Amino acid sequence: MSLHNPLLDFSALPRFVDIKTEDIDPAIDSLLAAARETVTRLTAAEAVDWENFVDPLTDATEQLSRAWGVVTHLNAVVNTPELRDAYNRNIPRISEFWTEMGQNLALFARFKALADSSEYADYSMARKQVISNDLRDFRLSGAELAPADKERFAAIQSRLAELSAKFEQNVLDATDAFSLYLDDKAQLDGVPDDALELFASAAQADGKTGYKITLQFPFYFPVMQYAHHRPLREQLYLAYVQRASEFGPTERDNSPVIREKLQLVQEEAQLLGFANFAELSLFTKMAESPAQVISFLRDLASRAKPFALQDRRELEAFARQELNLPELQAWDLAYAAEKLRVARYAFSEQEVKQYFPENKVLPGLFDVVSTLFGIEVQASKAPVWHEDVRFFDILKDGKLVGSFYFDLYARDGKRSGAWMDDARGRRRTARGVQTPVAYLTCNFTRPLGNKPALFTHDEVITLFHEFGHGLHHMLTQVDELAVSGINGVEWDAVELPSQFLENFAWEWQVVQGLTAHVETGETLPRELFDKMLAAKNFQSGMATVRQLEFALFDLLLYSDFDAKQGDWLALLNEVRSEVAVNFPPSYNRFPNSFSHIFAGGYAAGYYSYKWAEVLSADAYAAFEEVGGANAQMGQRFWSEVLAVGGSRSALTSFRAFRGRDPQIDALLRHSGMVTEAN
Repeated sequence: MSLHNPLLDFSALPRFVDIKTEDIDPAIDSLLAAARETVTRLTAAEAVDWENFVDPLTDATEQLSRAWGVVTHLNAVVNTPELRDAYNRNIPRISEFWTEMGQNLALFARFKALADSSEYADYSMARKQVISNDLRDFRLSGAELAPADKERFAAIQSRLAELSAKFEQNVLDATDAFSLYLDDKAQLDGVPDDALELFASAAQADGKTGYKITLQFPFYFPVMQYAHHRPLREQLYLAYVQRASEFGPTERDNSPVIREKLQLVQEEAQLLGFANFAELSLFTKMAESPAQVISFLRDLASRAKPFALQDRRELEAFARQELNLPELQAWDLAYAAEKLRVARYAFSEQEVKQYFPENKVLPGLFDVVSTLFGIEVQASKAPVWHEDVRFFDILKDGKLVGSFYFDLYARDGKRSGAWMDDARGRRRTARGVQTPVAYLTCNFTRPLGNKPALFTHDEVITLFHEFGHGLHHMLTQVDELAVSGINGVEWDAVELPSQFLENFAWEWQVVQGLTAHVETGETLPRELFDKMLAAKNFQSGMATVRQLEFALFDLLLYSDFDAKQGDWLALLNEVRSEVAVNFPPSYNRFPNSFSHIFAGGYAAGYYSYKWAEVLSADAYAAFEEVGGANAQMGQRFWSEVLAVGGSRSALTSFRAFRGRDPQIDALLRHSGMVTEAN
């Protein structure tokens, strides 16, 4: 393969500065051809063993995955029309290849031969898990279907990949298409100075005076949370909740995408012998059945809803009495909640934000993981895709164990939200151990002027969350790529390390290390921290039922819903009537931007956040029992959870760490949803 094409150079980290859009097609051409040639050669050979079959197959497919992973990542963080076209052009080809692989009976037979071989008994736990997963996945890829059904299955996979990309692109385009320019500063009364500075800077960049507001989160949320001008909040809310719907340009409406996706996944599930897509989705997860998950969600809702109703009543009374809002609307919730928080706990998020500058938060985060796991995080250098991006190495006893990119700020052409993705996984080869590399991406407010970026405490928690995912990927000790790090981990357990690490952002000793006031350098005062702790579960009932609303809607949508004619907005309203306490206006089109379940990996899996939260709260309780961040307990968590990756079941790993099955008590206690009677 020619190294003149940077996407074909696997000698080191991706050469982001060299990659051009015109490199994509020839690179994918070359890698697909090489992978197919490898498959042909391996399936023609008679002898099958790990070194002569699995390793070369992994080599070929890993190179394709890494190159396509770079393209996918760039499409998410520096999206351009040219890059998007190349990405969309190659999606069907990539999907076609993986479907071919999954339906290749000769490959299937060779994995069966490995499972039946005399060497199998001596294989490591990781290798046995790889074989088990592959045999399962061949069946789930339609390997045993009749030829005509195989062909239809392949067409479905290709189209689903296109639909996921289309959904995400519609959301991005709808978000970036909106901008509001204001010259009247009075309309922004109440909005903090640092947000106003951001708005003014954005207007200036467009050659305009006044202020520019977009639907990107660092612009949208300060207005919703702080702006006294109610019509402005309503205007932004309307634009935000109608993104990618029939209220905008037809070409950006995600409604047809949703309809087609629901029909295709239902057909896919039935081809494989499942009653619906939820059954298929859960087949590879910890949860046993849709009925079990629905029962779990409804049980949690029955515990949370009384607290949520109380939260809503308190907010309504406060808004009526103190804010002259006789009727609380959807665009009032964040505003009224912040005012109530200030009134009740005598602090605001804006006040807290001044204590969390980026140049203190990042070293503080690195100190936490150093204490827990005995690792060292060092700034390093690598080619990057944007000037904002930084690169770090993780060392253990002076030895490199992993690396990661940080891309923390919101910008045009960048997907919203926060996520971790892998640039490269750990595996042992003839040349030694390939260390894992992660992308850690957020959408925080960038630094303005000579000041560092300032984070809200919620953003600090988000940073800890994504870093927990990153540690799961980077601290693995598994040598087989298919089950190292997050690979092979059941989807409803993959949030365990991320949610687990969030808890440490609430420990006093940790917070002291994360804070230095942007003006005075003073660490967060204990009095203010105590107020934050008192407010920690402020409206946690409402937050919990909101997550349960999304999770239940997702699971019911992919279970018994009529994919051809059903009304998903009516289904969502039914779910809300059961579990919610906040009811948005009828023009709200939340599903049209619900990328998790229509463009991400959370279809019939959004419940995973709450499912894994039971695990993570219970795991953190083990640290509470020994007084917080503790190196000995941290080492145990590393060895029993992080190190083993997907080489064994998540439940086995949890039991090995905790010494018992998970219990829900810690989650309810951490969320403040425990009554005196309990």
